[in-house]
Amino acid sequence: MLIEKLLDYFFLQIRNLWRVDGLYFLGIEKFGTEAATEIDASVWETMAEIEAKSLQKMFNVGENPDAATIIDLLQKSSWALDQPLKTVETSTKRAVLGIDRCRTQETRLSKGLDEFPCKKVRFGYLKNFAKTLNPNVKVNCLACPPDKHPKDSWCRWEFVLE
Repeated sequence: MLIEKLLDYFFLQIRNLWRVDGLYFLGIEKFGTEAATEIDASVWETMAEIEAKSLQKMFNVGENPDAATIIDLLQKSSWALDQPLKTVETSTKRAVLGIDRCRTQETRLSKGLDEFPCKKVRFGYLKNFAKTLNPNVKVNCLACPPDKHPKDSWCRWEFVLE
């Protein structure tokens, strides 16, 4: 019972982090979506490096991990932990992460807002996360708003070890 409560508390704090992110973005967005996106992208690129290094140390991952290990660490990041439904395909040299349900996008739509064109923000975060862990891993965007995407998948990202 105590472990369940601790996990509930942990995930509440992750959701709170994302609530703050969303609230500050909506506040900045009053000055324009482009300005808000630029600031958001910069913040998340910095966050990617911090999270990647912290997770690498916490889980004793060595230098230049393969694509599968990077995806494993990415799934432990605050961004991925807040995503309720993910699809992951991995091999040593290639991994794909798909976000099938996105809390941020679903919340925006429920408030009558348009889809957020998050590609720039997310791409910067994921590229910097991978680069921090292994500069030989290239990240490719397979789909992400504003790109068209299927109804059952918000975004898909490919990580390739070159």
